[in-house]
Amino acid sequence: MNQIEPAFETVPVPDARRRRLITSLQQRFRLAEERRDSRAKQELFREAIYLGIQPRLFTDGR
Repeated sequence: MNQIEPAFETVPVPDARRRRLITSLQQRFRLAEERRDSRAKQELFREAIYLGIQPRLFTDGR
């Protein structure tokens, strides 16, 4: 029997990418909070919306 291997065994790549994006947003949000930079936070929210990430995932419920 000749079996064709799927190009992607599972779907962890998008999930891993999404986790990295959320981690990046979390780090940058914490930094913006420390600096009391409301403009930076607003830009992070815009970026999250563009990426389809809910703000609660990177703001720790703040």
